[in-house]
Amino acid sequence: MLGLTLQMRGNEVRVAAEGFEALNLYESFRPEIAIVDIGLPTMNGYELVTRMRKIKSVDALLIALTGYGRESDRKRAIDAGFDVHFVK
Repeated sequence: MLGLTLQMRGNEVRVAAEGFEALNLYESFRPEIAIVDIGLPTMNGYELVTRMRKIKSVDALLIALTGYGRESDRKRAIDAGFDVHFVK
């Protein structure tokens, strides 16, 4: 739903359903912004963003969009490499 909303607002959007697919898209699409759910199947968002940060050819703003809203969750997200932590 978020992807469709962003497209309707004129953004070029790619959507991945799981972590490995997202990692491949990240490297090939080279987004300016990536919005990542922490509770992804196969590879959680913490691991995904850690791997994304290792791809030096892409320097996107990485946003965690998650149901995990405690202060410890926010700290873990920032420590993993997210720039911003939003609770949905």
